[in-house]
Amino acid sequence: MICVRENLLKLTSYRKVHKALCHSNVRVRFAPSPTGLLHLGGLRTALYNYLFAKSHNGSFILRIEDTDQTRFVPEAVEKLEQDLKWIGVVPDESETVGGNYGPYLQSKRLALYQKEVQTLLHNGSAYKCFCSDSRLNLIRKDAVKSGLVPKYDNKCRNLTQEQIDEKLKENSKYCIRFKLTNHTESWQDLVYGDISYNVFHNEGDPVIIKSDGFPTYHFANVVDDHHMNISHVLRGVEWQISTTKHILIYKAFGWTPPKFAHLPLLLNLNGSKLSKRQGDMSVEAIRNSEFLPNALINFVTNFGGGFHDHQRTSKSQLFSMKDLVEKFDLQLVNENSCKVDLTNLNEFNRAEIRRVMSTGTQEEIRSLVEKLKQHIVNEFPNSSLQIDDDYLNYVLCWASERIFKLQDLVGKDFAFIWVKPSIEHLSQHPVESYGILEHLIPRLQTCDPFTRDSLATPLREFSTEQGVEYSTFMKLLRTSLSGLKQGPSVGEMMEILTKENTIRRLRDVLEYSRTVKNSTATAG
Repeated sequence: MICVRENLLKLTSYRKVHKALCHSNVRVRFAPSPTGLLHLGGLRTALYNYLFAKSHNGSFILRIEDTDQTRFVPEAVEKLEQDLKWIGVVPDESETVGGNYGPYLQSKRLALYQKEVQTLLHNGSAYKCFCSDSRLNLIRKDAVKSGLVPKYDNKCRNLTQEQIDEKLKENSKYCIRFKLTNHTESWQDLVYGDISYNVFHNEGDPVIIKSDGFPTYHFANVVDDHHMNISHVLRGVEWQISTTKHILIYKAFGWTPPKFAHLPLLLNLNGSKLSKRQGDMSVEAIRNSEFLPNALINFVTNFGGGFHDHQRTSKSQLFSMKDLVEKFDLQLVNENSCKVDLTNLNEFNRAEIRRVMSTGTQEEIRSLVEKLKQHIVNEFPNSSLQIDDDYLNYVLCWASERIFKLQDLVGKDFAFIWVKPSIEHLSQHPVESYGILEHLIPRLQTCDPFTRDSLATPLREFSTEQGVEYSTFMKLLRTSLSGLKQGPSVGEMMEILTKENTIRRLRDVLEYSRTVKNSTATAG
């Protein structure tokens, strides 16, 4: 009987959540503050909002909450938009894109906040507070000394109208505070379930309009979410404690709150919270480190659930954004915080290269080839290079199980793949010494398979037949294939280059030697 009752409760809860999710017009927003770089926690919030909106044919809005002018970082908004565009999270409405609910920059909405706060002042839900900073600091210090949580004592809540008018005549600075009510407010978190909290017992009346006329987050986000018709608020669980306060503000206006869902924290390996001050955890740093956007998307969505058929025990299978939209389910998001090991991003990037080269679209493959080509040109600006598209395509297929990032292919171990020997390199050996290559090429054409192990004996036998010391022969071959002194063994180089490209390079060297001989003979 108990089991049946528990199952009925679960079914009832599921139906409540399902009804909450199936909103007729889903509109969500990502509303960051321009106080620094976008980090992985912020990216996860933006991404889950985007996936939720698209999975319900809804709208994803980018709103910039720049009301804290003391922490504003110039160019932060531009960098944020670049990061989101790079990752493929493109807003349907924003200050840049436009839309019917703008402006989407809170500093341009000050008149709206001033208008709406008058409603709360008139209905008695808010009041002007004239307490000085020094008084507030004293309250804070006294609480700390007593081992209590600092909170405002609500002194100005009880000022008479005469006292208020007198303060205004004196041009006293004031902020506007919201009156908290002393009762337990209950609401449903679409991830964490039923929440009940009496904020009055733990906090003083919060400031909603600062003395500089700018709204606080608590007030502005409520006003904006209402006026932008936001249906669901998905944000980090650190804001869950403030949600009761926000619901009280909605009720004071007589507005219907949106549905709330809070996402579990992303933590560092030591258990501390991710921060904007951690440069290596920023999207910009990850992008500059040449990771691929879809690798990062899959890396981030691998934390905390939220997807059907997405319970991966390895990084071998990656999904496209379209796949993730189809698989996303808010009911599957976990409640537990997740530790982030950034080193695992390497494996996701390798898996993305493998996915593109095995099942990717022609556009994806072409994009990867062009990125690799740019890396090669930048790394070897004055070298003779082999970088035709077919060759690059072949190398990427071969390397997809061997590298983590494209830039690995321009390191010293793989430089020979691209760099063909220059005249300066070839001149290190007497031009006559290259003549034996004419006899080597037919021998190599019969070698099958063309691997490091299978080439070892034929190459050693050939050097003996030609009366050339093996080490000298290997140096000659290394110069003929790449001109580089560093890299893998000659046999491994030949295997990686393949028989076709090995023979092509040796023929180029033969052509060089003939040209030099002819020019020498003509000059003589």
